[in-house]
Amino acid sequence: MNAPFEQLATLDRLIHEPARLSLLTALAACDSADFLYLQGLTGLSKGNLSSHLSKLEEAGLVTVEKQFKGKTPHTLLRITDTGREAIERHWEQLEKLRNRAQRWVPEEGSG
Repeated sequence: MNAPFEQLATLDRLIHEPARLSLLTALAACDSADFLYLQGLTGLSKGNLSSHLSKLEEAGLVTVEKQFKGKTPHTLLRITDTGREAIERHWEQLEKLRNRAQRWVPEEGSG
């Protein structure tokens, strides 16, 4: 059996980056979430969260809806169908790699 470790390099880096993986996973679990909720959930700064959400929006994985509640800005985020499919595929790929890694046995004389 070939070592599964080189397959880790084939993971989608846009999704696999820890902050974006957290955001997509959270958004896949709910209908929508507001910016402040996601900030509290992930512990990201406003600027960092905004940057990651922009990348996900540019890729068509999330939608960003900016509105006002009274005079207060309110940003609502949703995962798109494309985003939902991508995060599901990503977690399936990670699970397969984990299973292969658990069954992997080093060749004799390699360590």
